[in-house]
Amino acid sequence: MRRVVALAASCAGLIVAPGASWAAQQCTFLQPIGGNGSTPIVAKSVGAGKVMPFSKTNWNTDFIVNQPYSTYKFFFTANSSDPNAQYPVQAYMKFSDGSNLQVVNELMNPPIGTGRMFGPFPAVAGKQASQMNFKVGASNDPNALGFSYRISVQGCNGY
Repeated sequence: MRRVVALAASCAGLIVAPGASWAAQQCTFLQPIGGNGSTPIVAKSVGAGKVMPFSKTNWNTDFIVNQPYSTYKFFFTANSSDPNAQYPVQAYMKFSDGSNLQVVNELMNPPIGTGRMFGPFPAVAGKQASQMNFKVGASNDPNALGFSYRISVQGCNGY
């Protein structure tokens, strides 16, 4: 008789792979740096640069890693959208030695309310993660200005 193993994902992060034993993955939302401490979910809008359009802005959001985790998940949800615009979404793992690793680099055009999970991305052996970074920007697409979104990051242990 063939054994069927189901895959299930929930807010608690229960993931079971074929042939693996049933075990819960314990995930914790990471707090955004500069946040108010009441929610790990950050809501932002894409805006023009301060000096000239598309120059440096506050498109980056860092989340503090306060303990070691075995994997990291990045969550993105579109609050608004323009069918003619593309939104660059990037994510980085930042390490205590000042280095970083880009784990997401996509141009997206998500419909309103559409969510997406990126990952899980495994911790890097020999490196101590200090922050996870999300970058959502307008690039050179003027139609992307005003796009609003929500982001969050989880650190997880167990399988």
